[in-house]
Amino acid sequence: MRPIVFLHIPKTAGQTIHHALGAMVAAKNISPVRVNEQAIDGDLLPSGYLLHSGHIDWIGLERVEGDPFVFSVLRDPAERIGSFYLFMLKTAQQALPEELQNRRGMARIREVSADDYFFGGDENWQGFIQNMYFNFYCSYLATRKFGGRKILRGLETDEIVARALRGAEALDRIYRVESLAALEDDIEQLYGHRIRVADHYANTGGHPQGATRWGRLCARFERDTSISRLETFIAEDIHLMARLDAAGRLV
Repeated sequence: MRPIVFLHIPKTAGQTIHHALGAMVAAKNISPVRVNEQAIDGDLLPSGYLLHSGHIDWIGLERVEGDPFVFSVLRDPAERIGSFYLFMLKTAQQALPEELQNRRGMARIREVSADDYFFGGDENWQGFIQNMYFNFYCSYLATRKFGGRKILRGLETDEIVARALRGAEALDRIYRVESLAALEDDIEQLYGHRIRVADHYANTGGHPQGATRWGRLCARFERDTSISRLETFIAEDIHLMARLDAAGRLV
């Protein structure tokens, strides 16, 4: 069976996809590496598994044997940021104080305004914000790393997007979150099994399907300049998605 590598970007219906694919291949065939910290002897894509799925770097992709089917899913960049922030905020608000002791990001999101969450804090905090929110699609595809933004510092937008496009060439398919029926079709064609992922979303954060997360996030800002500053967090990704679409690479 051809292995599957699902490069799971946060808040792009990934949990739904992971569980559907996991049910198809059976639990024993799922790599236990879901985040970088779980690497096995430094390997994020260990051999012997049929499904690799997680928030992981993918610099070792070429070592995966068996001609893997490699894919990722993109969502409107503004909606992804809004969804990610609101999910983190809700999780932090529901957590007990002791649960936040070693989770700096969740502790801070509960303590400060949206303005200070994105634009305040020290250099280390801003490094976290840059890695997880700032044009994440470009960073992840260009560097193959979750924390790759620092590698791109000083580069012009065109060069960053060009690197991301080159990185995207290593993926077999890139789907829109709104077009997951195409993923269902591809999995059925490749593996003879029909999964159900279109319009079956986990971790919706309690929002009605179709609700605008970007608008809800923007409504939380206290400073007039914060929205325009946050728009720079999606400009590269919007450009990237347009280029992928024009090249027929975005399903």
